[in-house]
Amino acid sequence: MFLIIIIGLALFSFVLLDTCSKDDFGGGVKVGSAVAEINGESISIDNFRKEVETATNLYGPGVSSSQLVNQVYDQQVRKTILGQEFKDLGINVESDQIVDFVRTSGFAQIPEFQDENGLFNEEVFINTVAAWKVNDPVRFDWWLQRENSIIQSAKERIYFNLIKGGVGATLVEGEFDYKMANEKVDIQYVRVPYTAIADSTIQVSTTDIQAYISNHQDDFKQEKARDIRFVYFEEKASAEDVKAVEDAIKALLDDTVEYVQETNSTDTIPGFRNTNDMAAFLDRNSDTKYDTILKAKNQLPSVVADTLMALSIGEIYGPYRDGDFFRVSKVMDKEPEGSVKSSHILFAYEGSERTGANVTRTKEEAEEEARKMLVEAKKADADFASLAKEHSDDPTAVQRAGDIGYFRQTDLGLAENYRNFLFEHEEGYIGMVETPFGFHVIKIDDKEDLIKVATLSREVAPSEETINTLFTDATKFEMATIDAEPEEFANIATQSSFVSRPVNKIKEMDENLPGLSSQRGIVQWAFNDNTKVGDIRRFNANNGYAVVQLTKKYKEGLMSPEDASATALPKIRKERKAEQIMAANPNMDLDAFASANNIAKSNASALTMKSPTLPGAGREPLVVGTAFALPVDATSGLIKGETGVFMIKVTKREDAPNVDNFSTYANSLRTSAANRVNGAVYNALKDGSEIEDKRAIFY
Repeated sequence: MFLIIIIGLALFSFVLLDTCSKDDFGGGVKVGSAVAEINGESISIDNFRKEVETATNLYGPGVSSSQLVNQVYDQQVRKTILGQEFKDLGINVESDQIVDFVRTSGFAQIPEFQDENGLFNEEVFINTVAAWKVNDPVRFDWWLQRENSIIQSAKERIYFNLIKGGVGATLVEGEFDYKMANEKVDIQYVRVPYTAIADSTIQVSTTDIQAYISNHQDDFKQEKARDIRFVYFEEKASAEDVKAVEDAIKALLDDTVEYVQETNSTDTIPGFRNTNDMAAFLDRNSDTKYDTILKAKNQLPSVVADTLMALSIGEIYGPYRDGDFFRVSKVMDKEPEGSVKSSHILFAYEGSERTGANVTRTKEEAEEEARKMLVEAKKADADFASLAKEHSDDPTAVQRAGDIGYFRQTDLGLAENYRNFLFEHEEGYIGMVETPFGFHVIKIDDKEDLIKVATLSREVAPSEETINTLFTDATKFEMATIDAEPEEFANIATQSSFVSRPVNKIKEMDENLPGLSSQRGIVQWAFNDNTKVGDIRRFNANNGYAVVQLTKKYKEGLMSPEDASATALPKIRKERKAEQIMAANPNMDLDAFASANNIAKSNASALTMKSPTLPGAGREPLVVGTAFALPVDATSGLIKGETGVFMIKVTKREDAPNVDNFSTYANSLRTSAANRVNGAVYNALKDGSEIEDKRAIFY
């Protein structure tokens, strides 16, 4: 009894531990847990998984699971944030609004919602949905999902239209916008670029960077992120594997003699060179089947196309390397000028096949026009393509300037007379042919040879020995790096002739890693609380193994001075260079400023406030804005610009032409602002929301 109690308690503890503990990637989760919390409102993981499953069925295997999760997450966050707004404002959608939405959407084209005249009918629609509820639960469930989407879209339309109703622009704003674009100023300026002072002369301490971060916190926010480095052991064929495949394919070229024990005799087995049944030979010995189709040069592998086209029937080329294969090719048949490219100008007539509605000419008239066009097309300076665009009744050929591409003698896509014409005349010939479609003026543009090729192929793949060696190498490297100091990872890789590759600032929901493709497992491991900086682990990765080390963790919040230095240093240096330049050039006029810095004066004309760009200096809004604040012939003080310190003199001002009414410009501003409402309002709501993202626990 004592043993039974002990075993029972142990089993109970095991189950309890399994329920409560976390696994390597974030652990077990309770049913009903939240995948996110938005302003205190939870998004249930159960409902979220149903949405992901629906999206998976909708998009199929072409979209990765992580992409679907992220897409559904974004949709759910949007729906929740806007739903909270709808609730606060009392926005709702009634049944008549749903009907109106369906009437003006693609749902109105569903046959079950239409009357006998093929038109959407409200009564038919309501009865159909009611019938689905009783007789077809699957269709009714489908409709409920669509209806929820319709309701959400209708609410969003109401909400954003309310906001757009408050968006406007006055005539004064329209006038200001007009003047910003049309008032112009010419200036003369001197610029001392910041590059005139070497970066090495500006000393910046860690304390300086920290102070800069504190004063510009919005510019230095960071998400939770990780840095890793890895060595990738790819399963690829070794030099020995490549040689073995090449030798194997060479051995199949010639006949072999085999001993037959049953008859105590020998038998000659034809090789690729002499076989009389090529299809059967390739079925037994090749990774690709016998292709009996005649092919043009551009349909052959580019690495051997020229060589194969030059061979005679029965000649062999190879072995040659083509991507991941070794191949030997034999020319089985040739058809000189077997494919012909042509252009045509069609003159259809009333009653001919596929006649357009606007064709009313008689057969005689069509023939007469075609004969006239034949004379025109044969002129030395004739442009056949232009003539086809202008005169042909073949709409497809018109789009391609008459060109209908290449055809073979066996192709049935052409009328017989047209096809016969192509193979009866030489390249460049222009003539006329009648077919059931009308009268064609035809130009033969090109002729190309065709060949039939049999190809013996063997894939170059890693052998079992190579795969085993690769696993051993990866394991040895993993063990060596685990036993060494964390910073020795790259050195050990170099000593073993491996390449250590870094990947920086990985986000928690990232999936693809440069050099490794889709590796969600590595990302989850890197963000696991139990994974410490310096930890190492081997993963199965993309036809091989990756030995990965976590090298850095970034907390959500402000960047550290070390992480921010790449962005902060140039800005701090620019500010200090500006101070140095301005301190070294006090109380100077334009000529003195130019002379003191050995810089020539420059000119810029027709500057506007709406496009504040200086030729040779780039975008300089403060400099251009200062110019508009000065009268003609006035000189500014020193201006701290984007690319240097400036001094300017206004040489000319040009007022905008008088306009009687600025309503057009006000309306343009109003429309532009309204078009930005949907995105800008949602982004503002999202930025102001408290969002706790827990996706990484589940995916």
